[in-house]
Amino acid sequence: MAGDDQDIPRLELESVIGFNGHVPRGLRVHPDRDHLIYPLGCTVILKSLTDGKQEFLHGHTNNVSCVAVSKTGCYVGSGQVTFMGFKADIIIWDFAKRAIYARLTLHSAKVEALSFSPNDMYLVSLGGQDDGSIAVWNIEKKLAICGNPASAHNAGQCLCLQYSNTDDNTFITAGNGTLRLWELDLPNRKVRPSECQTGKLKRIIKCIEIAEDDQYFFCGTTSGDILKMNMKTGLLNSCGPAKQKFSQGVNVLKILKSQEILVGSGDGCLTLCSGTTFKTLKRVQLEGAVTSIAMRGEGQQLLVGTDVSQMYRFSYTHLEEPELISSSHSSAVTAVAIPYGSSELFATCSKEDIRVWHVDRSKERLRITVPNMTCNALDIMVDGRSIISAWNDGKIRVFAPESGRTLLVIDNAHSMGVTAIAGTRDCKKILSGGGEGQVRVWELQQGGCHRLLETMAEHKATVTDIQIKRNDKECVTASSDGACIIWDLVRYVRNQIVLANTRFRCVCYHPEEYQIITSGTDRKIGYWEVYDGAAIRELEGSQSGAINGMHVSQDGRYFITGGDDKLVKVWSYSEGEVTHVGAGHSGSITCVRLCGSSRTLVTTSSDGAILRWRFPHPLSSD
Repeated sequence: MAGDDQDIPRLELESVIGFNGHVPRGLRVHPDRDHLIYPLGCTVILKSLTDGKQEFLHGHTNNVSCVAVSKTGCYVGSGQVTFMGFKADIIIWDFAKRAIYARLTLHSAKVEALSFSPNDMYLVSLGGQDDGSIAVWNIEKKLAICGNPASAHNAGQCLCLQYSNTDDNTFITAGNGTLRLWELDLPNRKVRPSECQTGKLKRIIKCIEIAEDDQYFFCGTTSGDILKMNMKTGLLNSCGPAKQKFSQGVNVLKILKSQEILVGSGDGCLTLCSGTTFKTLKRVQLEGAVTSIAMRGEGQQLLVGTDVSQMYRFSYTHLEEPELISSSHSSAVTAVAIPYGSSELFATCSKEDIRVWHVDRSKERLRITVPNMTCNALDIMVDGRSIISAWNDGKIRVFAPESGRTLLVIDNAHSMGVTAIAGTRDCKKILSGGGEGQVRVWELQQGGCHRLLETMAEHKATVTDIQIKRNDKECVTASSDGACIIWDLVRYVRNQIVLANTRFRCVCYHPEEYQIITSGTDRKIGYWEVYDGAAIRELEGSQSGAINGMHVSQDGRYFITGGDDKLVKVWSYSEGEVTHVGAGHSGSITCVRLCGSSRTLVTTSSDGAILRWRFPHPLSSD
């Protein structure tokens, strides 16, 4: 009943908006030159560069922490993080079959980095801070050959590794005060390190790039300089740039065919510099710290990822002209709003910003930014002329949906942040709920003015959701104090109260408005009578975790839920049975919304992902 039966039909996933830009070198281009490979939560996404079609590799149980692609393109490797005391998996994927080739388990808590040998014989993996070891794996036999502590006892954490371009038995690791060349001794099943000599220089190395002929390799440091090392002797060849270092450290390096080096730094600059003197030749400023640089083909086209989940495309000849090909939220998406009577656009909110998206193209149309603040909830007025939003600084902000211009700011709307918001159908009033439990009614007046009409203070904890009846004379509010209150919006008094042993997260009116359905942390879905607040029925909504989002279809025949179990479930309203289940989210689902036309279902999650599903049921004609 709760959707765990394997026979339940699956929801069809249409597209995903999202990219985890915090994964170092997480954005990769497959050697077939047509597929982008990048992580999002527990999923590895393959996206075609020609038609934009997305495919998903599901298998990890927690967030993906590193991605690697073999030189031939046969295999994709990915590692994950997990909880302290547990083993973190490495998965080798068969790219052609889009399936798991091998699951390798050895490292504790986190897999820091992966690298394939040039002939696809071996995979070397590096454990995180709580593991501190390297392991060499035989890909054909799917077994570990040998392992070793990654750095000496007197050195710091190892952060990165890179396999040689020509030799299956040589790779390099580097990190905080450690830089080592490793030789694989296969007959003795040993891997032997030799320390590289950097003289008096003490650096934290974040990335390694090896020249194609294996003569030299380059290391990017947190100090903003680059070390050029001799691969044969392990000695320092040169260090630069001498004067203008790369601000906020070097995150990623890429050697081009021209022997020039592309440098991605923490201040968001992508710099083309000389391979000998490290002198800057060209520079372009991007949004967010650069964390990935991937070359398509011979390097004529470059793809760059940043830690604010932006992807850019460059051509080598026009490096100053970046093309933004993808953008997404880099932190949890807190709410979704869909304009009344429209299914072409939808709006989402997150930390610092509100974004308006085009449904079919999954492209960002507008971004409204409020620095250092978090938007907790938003709604679009029925006339489509304003976006109303609730912020954690206690302010209600109203924006124009085309330009993003601020139309109105209500200061000190609530003392502990505004946590829920809704607009009436006549577009003359806003209802807001706060962290302190108050529900307030605001009148919008001509000339951008406002007036507080009433404060309704019965909730004892955060107001989590507000839904208004179609005639604007009644509303229902859900709160984490375990109460849902139905309010009279003419007399501003309580009509009914619904109590349950839970922290309510969401509430919805049935379209005929004689019933409400609620859900929250107790995983139950409750049906209640609006007239007298009586309980009608209770369903087990989830096997694990709270239900955070819920929406009823326009015809009232179906409703959708999503929560901490990461599953989107479509329910029949009258039968109380799950009709379809959607698995695709990697984080807890925060909000679900169905477009008015009931064609498209939009769900969001705590990892910043926005998923668009095809709604499986046709809209009733009556």
